[in-house]
Amino acid sequence: MRKKSSSSSPSSLPSQSLWWRWWRYLHPRYHLKRSQLLPLIVLSFVALTWLLSALQSLTGDHQVAVSRLNKELKTLKNQLESVKKHLRGWSIVEEDDDPLNFERRKAVKDAMIHAWTYYEMYAWGHDELKPQTRNSVDSFGGLGATLVDSLDTLYIMGLDQQFQRAREWVANSLNFNKNYEASVFETTIRVIGGLLSAYDLSDDDIFLEKARDIADRLLPAWNTPSGIPYNIINLMYGDAKNPRWTGGKSILADAGSEQLEFIALSQRTKDPKYQQKVEYVIKELHKIFPTDGLLPIYINPLTGETSYSKITFGAMGDSFYEYLLKAWIQGNKTEAVKNYREMWETSMKGLKSLIRRTTPSSFAYICEKTGNSLYDKMDELACFAPGMLALGSSGYVPDEAEKFLSLAEELAWTCYNFYQRTRTKLAGENYFFPAGQDMTVGTSWSILRPETIESLFYLWRFTGNKTYQEWGWNIFQAFENNSRVDSGYSGLKDVSTGEKDDMMQSFFLAETLKYLYLLFSPPSFISLDEWVFNTEAHPLRITDRHACGESDSTTVQDRLPETFQGRKGRSGST
Repeated sequence: MRKKSSSSSPSSLPSQSLWWRWWRYLHPRYHLKRSQLLPLIVLSFVALTWLLSALQSLTGDHQVAVSRLNKELKTLKNQLESVKKHLRGWSIVEEDDDPLNFERRKAVKDAMIHAWTYYEMYAWGHDELKPQTRNSVDSFGGLGATLVDSLDTLYIMGLDQQFQRAREWVANSLNFNKNYEASVFETTIRVIGGLLSAYDLSDDDIFLEKARDIADRLLPAWNTPSGIPYNIINLMYGDAKNPRWTGGKSILADAGSEQLEFIALSQRTKDPKYQQKVEYVIKELHKIFPTDGLLPIYINPLTGETSYSKITFGAMGDSFYEYLLKAWIQGNKTEAVKNYREMWETSMKGLKSLIRRTTPSSFAYICEKTGNSLYDKMDELACFAPGMLALGSSGYVPDEAEKFLSLAEELAWTCYNFYQRTRTKLAGENYFFPAGQDMTVGTSWSILRPETIESLFYLWRFTGNKTYQEWGWNIFQAFENNSRVDSGYSGLKDVSTGEKDDMMQSFFLAETLKYLYLLFSPPSFISLDEWVFNTEAHPLRITDRHACGESDSTTVQDRLPETFQGRKGRSGST
């Protein structure tokens, strides 16, 4: 049994004698009696408590200071970004060897200033300007559609003061709590798309906050038995439904064209619920996807089945096919998004089956189809297709890519002639192709649409052929000659007579003028390797998608050389 050492005996151990002397000298018990220890312990406890309290107070103060410094840092970053924008404006000129492009870009920018100035003057905060009567109209429930739709155009063109005024309105006045039955599709592409693009360009959190607010109000539209969303929802109460004129059916383009915006929102907020809703729609449509990839425009939201109705790349069908391609690009073409590309390629086989050519001039056009019958009609809205084909051509093997690019160029020539064959040189809303004739105008109004210019932009990017810039300039001149008025730009009631309609559509600023500006800007500005445009021409950053469906925390741009931060560079190849 081991002996217990006496407390008085350490000094008796030779090896510890020196240590013990120092221990007795330093230890308080050597100097103090037991009765004297209690006050010292209490005093030590009080001192320690005070010290901890002081440290906590210091930590709290430190957190406040750090928060304030972070805000100041963000402000400085935004100011630095503004300076960079000006530098970028100069770098565009330096990079562009053609002074003609500089002059044309300046003319388009002046048009934007003209349109925006009168919107500010007569329709500020309202949805759209009526330029003839100098009044406003709330076509979208008073959500400031033109203002939100124009944010990224102002930013891209370097109109900083206008952008800041619009930003302040968004921060202080944009209110979605309205007893208004909104189009889920239009609100998504214009408002969510516009806000997310402004966020991606400026890194200003207010745009992301507002995008999330309106998206949350739209989400109940997806609460259907099939997951196919209703097309209309009350922003205040969340009641969703479909229009009467569709017989209660959901519209293909409306139900299948929210992927880019809601996926981007999930990526930016780290909240998967938005992406899950819109990707479930694609999974359901994949179950009924036909071998030619062409879906009728009406879908039953209760069953998920299509209804007997027309197939078209024009109104009510168009952007569904566009988003199949662009969701693949948005995910940076990774394995996680290959299903989008596969569906799109199937649909492009179907598109080729709808191509016909006129006599005598052999204009290629895209028919509409109902059942087994083809109809020789094409909407101007379908003129997005040449650009889509050019954008998607690089995903094919070289021989196939060349064929699709050639088809894109043929269709673009047809769309350009939609403009050139009217007295005003502006396109009607749709065209017919009677036997033995090239084309005739159907619905004769023109509402400042962007689709043909969009396709010219893509074709110029992928071919470098300046012919497309010339065509775009001719169309711009037709807008200047026929649609420009003292207080903005107006559509035409009839492209033959030139009679005006007193409406400046929000997409004229969001799309038409933006694509024109980019058509005359160098290919490194807003790179197609870094950005994908939604169907309202709002550029969103490309971000890697992983196999599990989640996104990389970095964007494509983060891994590229530090060229054009903010309003980034762009190239013609994807």
